[in-house]
Amino acid sequence: MTATLARLAPDASEHLRIAARGQHIERWTSARKSYPEGRAGYLSWRNALKEFHARRLGEIMLSAGYGSDDIARVRSLVRKERLKFDREAQLLEDIACLVFLEHYLSEFSRKTNQEKLAGILAKTWKKMSPLGHEHALKLPLAPTLTALMQQVTAA
Repeated sequence: MTATLARLAPDASEHLRIAARGQHIERWTSARKSYPEGRAGYLSWRNALKEFHARRLGEIMLSAGYGSDDIARVRSLVRKERLKFDREAQLLEDIACLVFLEHYLSEFSRKTNQEKLAGILAKTWKKMSPLGHEHALKLPLAPTLTALMQQVTAA
């Protein structure tokens, strides 16, 4: 997340840099399997994690001497509030999507059928801004994933 943020926005605010570093802090403490299967369970898990990560970052920032305005801003970014309207929240989402595509998609594709994978890629693409799209199209993906990505983005 940090390296991708530095590549996309080397002049990013301190708030955005903290949010990028901490958006998945201590994620291992909440196993996906502790929530129901299916989309509703997945979304419930993700929303609980956003709140946990925001709270945890706030605690760390408070102990490091940050004020309430700084903490509120980072918590808002981590929760991705006003996603399409807040440039930094959208950039954080773009970065998360790019990290998934660049570092996790290949392995994920080996255990996911093509139809489901195409749907996931379409949802990922929809969450991204034009800047995110631009960078996603430049990623060095495997030929089969590049072809699937082109198919999804053309639709």
